[in-house]
Amino acid sequence: MEFIEIEKDLIPYRFEIPLSDTVFTFEVHYNSEYDFFTVDLEREGTVLATGVKLVYGVPLFGDCMDGRFPKAELIPFDVSGSDQEVTWSSLGETVFLYVLEGEENGE
Repeated sequence: MEFIEIEKDLIPYRFEIPLSDTVFTFEVHYNSEYDFFTVDLEREGTVLATGVKLVYGVPLFGDCMDGRFPKAELIPFDVSGSDQEVTWSSLGETVFLYVLEGEENGE
């Protein structure tokens, strides 16, 4: 399965990634006080979402999706089953932001 690598040492940072034949810009932030990550999403310079929390097993942008968002589902998950939270210690070690192409986004 494909996943989006989050470079924790670069946070906060922005990167572009092609998803569903469209280039999106992600901006990743980390809240060290409460140990969670958030993501902002842009498409062609238009802000689509800000401060969306990475929650284990829950599709990223799942509650705010329309035709402008990626068609693929983006889900933080640990295929080994050893972690069930997205934290500084688990993200990029056991928990990854998986890309599930071909999933519908409510269009």
